[in-house]
Amino acid sequence: MRLTRRQFLRTGSAATSTWFLAGCTSAPRRTPRVVSPNEKLNLGVIGVAGRGGENLAGVASQNIIALADVSGANLGAAASKFSSARAYSDWRRVLDHADIDAVVVSTPDHTHAVIALAVLESGRPLYLEKPVTHTVSEARALSEAVRKSGLVTQTGNQIHSSTNYRRVVELVRSGAIGPVREVHHWAGSVWETKPWPPASPVPANLNYDQWVGPVEWADYSPEWVPFNWRRWWHWGGGTLSDFCCHHMDLSVWALDLGLPTVIEASGPAPDKYCAPPSLKVRYEFAARGAQPPVVMHWYSGAERPQVPGTPDLSSWGGGTLFVGDKGLLLADYGRRILLPESTFKDFTPPPQTIPDSIGHHEEWIQACKGQGTCGSPLTYGAQLTEIGALGNVAFRTGKRIEWDAPRMKARGVPEADRFIRHHYRSGWSLRS
Repeated sequence: MRLTRRQFLRTGSAATSTWFLAGCTSAPRRTPRVVSPNEKLNLGVIGVAGRGGENLAGVASQNIIALADVSGANLGAAASKFSSARAYSDWRRVLDHADIDAVVVSTPDHTHAVIALAVLESGRPLYLEKPVTHTVSEARALSEAVRKSGLVTQTGNQIHSSTNYRRVVELVRSGAIGPVREVHHWAGSVWETKPWPPASPVPANLNYDQWVGPVEWADYSPEWVPFNWRRWWHWGGGTLSDFCCHHMDLSVWALDLGLPTVIEASGPAPDKYCAPPSLKVRYEFAARGAQPPVVMHWYSGAERPQVPGTPDLSSWGGGTLFVGDKGLLLADYGRRILLPESTFKDFTPPPQTIPDSIGHHEEWIQACKGQGTCGSPLTYGAQLTEIGALGNVAFRTGKRIEWDAPRMKARGVPEADRFIRHHYRSGWSLRS
């Protein structure tokens, strides 16, 4: 399916005067259709390239009814694979389809919240890429909307469904390394700091007004569309926001962590526009019942934890290190090592207590049909997103953040509010 610019613009509204207040769409709220296990779901997919393309492939076993993407090239490529699906440049048109049972959203971070709220308010289950929002206030709004709706949701942190993560959680919870008071996470991705670019002409096949979505307007630049938006604070949150829902998932899950009470960050001098190429964050978490308080360390860039007894970690692009009273547990997406190895050479793993996943996308598909549950609902994804976002808040303010979670306030740091709460351009708001 090739789309000319005229055809592309016809697939959705290109007028800036018709922006909706997020959460108020023209589509009435619907009661989810009862779908038997042998039936296929009717799905809408918003964002169809990059992670969106992988998510589209993950749900391709179902009926793909509608596709939406701001890029005509991406939309045409996806539509050629799903010839019976309607294609739109305006994601709101997806929600106009009364026959759509559930929706997958894989757009850039800064548009997640407004689209997700609209999907939930239309009464549809939702699969949403991580991080689930751009700001803390959006994460709170989304989490509350999920609770109110009672709808099936899944966060796109697909490593949560891996067999390795389940075995790591079982090891920690079994007490194999004793009580854990310290944990380290790191990711090797580096985003180079750049000056704010000059405006460039908008490509003919890009609906840029839709791409900007709810945030304050910034003229088009190829520096952020289609991929490198993540380095810029205006659209993303750098390496920390990108990977927190993957790596921190392991410790939050294994140790039953809540939200941090204290956050401190260090790195290069904060840039007004770009996330840092390297970053260290220290989080403090309170005791949970018999479990002791935990200090979590985060590293973006080349730096790795310096803990006695660990091997050279320079070859570990991303990973996690649990420090227990009886030993260490080193893990990444596919590996796990108990240290020191001499101590654990005859170790017998604990019994399997966490069932293996049927697949991250498949969990969501089956849960939408009333079969089973999702391992990483958006309430959990919002928690992980908030933890990551708070590290960026501490870095950007240069202050120690004592986090008043119920009030969503950094005690004594009023300048943090501008980074905690979302700020939308005229015509956009969140309503739950």
